[in-house]
Amino acid sequence: MCPPTNPFEPATQAGPSRRQLVLGAAAGAVLPTAARAQAAWPSRPVRVIVPFPPGGLTDAYARMYCEHLSRKFGQAFNIENKTGAGGTLGAGEVAKAAPDGYTLLISTSTPTWQAKVLYKKLAYAPVKDFDPVALFPSGALLVAVNANVPARSLRELVGFARANPAAWGTYGAGSWAHMLGDVLNKSEKLGMVVAHYRGEAPMLTDLIGGQIQAGVGSVQGIMPHIQAGKLRAIGATGKLRTPRLPDLPTLVEQGFTAPVFGLEGFLPFAAPAGTPRDILDKLSAAVREASATPQLKGLREQFGIPNLPLTDPAEVRKTWAEDSAEWIALATDLGITLD
Repeated sequence: MCPPTNPFEPATQAGPSRRQLVLGAAAGAVLPTAARAQAAWPSRPVRVIVPFPPGGLTDAYARMYCEHLSRKFGQAFNIENKTGAGGTLGAGEVAKAAPDGYTLLISTSTPTWQAKVLYKKLAYAPVKDFDPVALFPSGALLVAVNANVPARSLRELVGFARANPAAWGTYGAGSWAHMLGDVLNKSEKLGMVVAHYRGEAPMLTDLIGGQIQAGVGSVQGIMPHIQAGKLRAIGATGKLRTPRLPDLPTLVEQGFTAPVFGLEGFLPFAAPAGTPRDILDKLSAAVREASATPQLKGLREQFGIPNLPLTDPAEVRKTWAEDSAEWIALATDLGITLD
């Protein structure tokens, strides 16, 4: 009669021991579970922080893309407008969030790029603390004046500001609009007040009300007020005229040739640094898919944006690195500091 079998003895040629079978079964159970957990993203709602108030292009992009992402992934992509400190409060919350794909950012470039030199004290590191998903084109910015201001070009606004007290409104400290105002003041030796707001919508309210004389905003944000006769567009950024106002000369055409007047802007869609590549790639592909829908085509037409978002992962990372360096250099040259 054979001796009883020890369940923990080494395997023999007759087959594996009972212990090996038990351990093998346990490993087989763990690995598929881990794989399923990774493949299950998103398995719960996703927070998408917009560090500016509702009403501007950044918020419009966020809402329309998040509707598509919610449908595609079967989980809610919930927008949270967390304003303050030029967008750095909301951006900082994303930068410090767990890199698990459940906290995302749709922002202007100011808190993700230029803040590196605009603020001496930040709780996060711009550029470094984010992984880009996509870059949304911002289209042209319009320079507009209150209808009671007689200027019909930027050159005429310069003349007006030499003879009258004038304020230039921006949608955020450190923003592209802020840089435009600072460059104009320095190059033309003006003393315009550059007034900063927490987003485009409150800035436009004061521009329409006459509390400020000029302001910079998106095509879609300003167009209804042009049509209502409350504002007048006097120029547009970029090298090409905006499709919504083809008769409006660009600022470059008007003779303002400093680089800031001809730049093309981006609105970054980003995640905390270290977010798994497969999640970033899923999001990039979903943005690319959404961009082809009639809804997003219509949004770009409304804002006068002729080009598609950058969504190819390699192209996004390359442009992120190159453009962030350009914008940071511009902010450095201007010597803007906000704290």
